[in-house]
Amino acid sequence: MGELALLGGEKACDFGWPIWPVHDAAEESLLLEVLRSGQWWYGEKVRQFEREYAAFQGAAYGVSCTNGTTAIEMGLRALGVVPGDEVIVPPYTFIATASAVVTIGAVPVFADIEPDTLCLDPADVERKITPRTRAVIPVHVSGRFADMARINELAKKHKLAVMEDAAHAWGSIGTQGGAGTLGRCGTFSFQVSKNITAGEGGILVTNEKELADLCRSFSHCGRTEGSAWYDHNNLGSNLRITEFQAAVLLAQLARMEDHIARRERSAAVLDQALADLPAIYLLRQAPEMTRRSYHMYIFRLRETELGISRSLFIEALQAEGVPASEGWYRPLYRNGVFANAHIGPPHGIRSPLAGRGVDYRDVSCPVCEQVCRDTVWIPQNVLLAEESQIRKLGDAIRKVVAGAAELGRKA
Repeated sequence: MGELALLGGEKACDFGWPIWPVHDAAEESLLLEVLRSGQWWYGEKVRQFEREYAAFQGAAYGVSCTNGTTAIEMGLRALGVVPGDEVIVPPYTFIATASAVVTIGAVPVFADIEPDTLCLDPADVERKITPRTRAVIPVHVSGRFADMARINELAKKHKLAVMEDAAHAWGSIGTQGGAGTLGRCGTFSFQVSKNITAGEGGILVTNEKELADLCRSFSHCGRTEGSAWYDHNNLGSNLRITEFQAAVLLAQLARMEDHIARRERSAAVLDQALADLPAIYLLRQAPEMTRRSYHMYIFRLRETELGISRSLFIEALQAEGVPASEGWYRPLYRNGVFANAHIGPPHGIRSPLAGRGVDYRDVSCPVCEQVCRDTVWIPQNVLLAEESQIRKLGDAIRKVVAGAAELGRKA
């Protein structure tokens, strides 16, 4: 395969990868339409996107909002979670999955993840249920479904609400339905790195009208359907998106199916290229899924088989022209907001959990901790490359694995 680029050889991937975000004349046309209309605020484009996105996920209702974080907060409130309740979340996710729980006054309880899916482990969820548990938030990491059948079974047994954090699962579908429809509701993010984006934005989808109406009310200053403009019948916030964001999202949604198919083909090529490497641990397939949106391609390393550290492996991959990283996740309970939760005095930003008997110092999710030490991430825009480039990417990974022993000797 030639000498490693890190040791002076030629790069395996001597070309540029697709840029992100993607846009074309469709976004320009819709943005100009909104600009010239003078109707910039929370109008028909927003409603159209909500309808079309909900239908895309197989849901009856969609309620847009400012971002994926506020979508989680809004959903938890609508599900009836109140201060003092506990909500079970995984530690392998973006901070918002847990911080949204704190924002509404509830307490996150961390349950470990499965080593071969990186999603919430139902067995550990069951161990973490207490009389104060009100809800569970499974996260579909990289668009792969968590074990919703077992999580829903536990939820039914213990009378818990299930809300999916589907911020990586735009368009993911399984035999039981689309992401966001497998629990009582699901939330999505349209932040700039996401597979569909307007720079920022979020949405909650559900098949329950009452839940959708509550979310609409909360996002729209507490107004209710049919009420006068200055009647505010519920507690509300202002989470509305603009017509400009909706215009961009409508254009982005139109190319989603093609992009999902391209990412799936690329992931299949990489799976085949890496399947026989003992040093690489591929995640378990999801036969129940008929379509999966890869927000990144993730694999794990067996460092003892490889003979070098993950950091050196990634450095060598980057030298080959592969934009790989260790990912940006670490166990959430190691972040200061949780690690120092027991330290007072109480403060709405610095120490929101202080004085409430919450202490995360003894929390340990060993699978998550190991996963955070050995995963390698390849971002979603790379998966939009041509098949020939994806094959070179697979060759680059194989090249680094093959050259790991030599690299280790010279390091």
